[in-house]
Amino acid sequence: MTTNAYRPYEPLHAPKAFAEAVWIVDGPEIGMDYLGLTLPFPTRMTVVRLPSGALWIHSPIAWSDGLAAALSGLGPVRHLVAPNTLHYWFLPEWQERFPDARSYGAPGLARRAKRPLVLDESLGDAPPAAWEGAFDQCVVPGRLLTEVDFLHRASRTLILTDLIENFEPRRVRSPVLRWLMRLAGAADPDGKAPIDMQLSFIGHRRAVRAAVQRMLAWAPERIVLAHGRCYEANGTDELRRAFRWIL
Repeated sequence: MTTNAYRPYEPLHAPKAFAEAVWIVDGPEIGMDYLGLTLPFPTRMTVVRLPSGALWIHSPIAWSDGLAAALSGLGPVRHLVAPNTLHYWFLPEWQERFPDARSYGAPGLARRAKRPLVLDESLGDAPPAAWEGAFDQCVVPGRLLTEVDFLHRASRTLILTDLIENFEPRRVRSPVLRWLMRLAGAADPDGKAPIDMQLSFIGHRRAVRAAVQRMLAWAPERIVLAHGRCYEANGTDELRRAFRWIL
């Protein structure tokens, strides 16, 4: 389902350089069902070129032939990553187009997915052999979602999905939606996990805190987010600010 709730990060379906060997690709909005409501969310995926030249695709967005053509100029798609138990919906379309790529998912995703999903490997705290040395990674477990987060070592780029949401109010067309985002604590310049997500980690707070401390020890310089403005500088400070609710 597409909506028109946000002023988009144009151009859409086009890789935009974010760091050395790292690109972000903004996609169309989708409607997510939550508590009986359909809430609009912009989409974004991250592309990393590994030392081998292969492309690593994080949180694939809706398929686009134009995007596929643009990616072909960057390298062969070999790894498709569904990083948490919410960001997986478009994975089968990418698997169909790139049958030689391996697919990876957050722990428990295959069981919790709301559409049939085939994964080659479930992710954990240790990188698979295919990208060992290129990334550090850690699992953040929870009831609402479990997420795997990644540090691209060469560029010091931390790649998150939903654990920080940083919607820019000026891009949100609806006054009601702007109010809800501020109420939830997911509005720029103080984006973070929205309050309902924070509460969902009750019972997992020790593990979440340990994961965040591990990410802080990585000392990222920049942070990619799936929703809202990314952080192109001061990554470690932004990470500490956004996770003050758990530290």
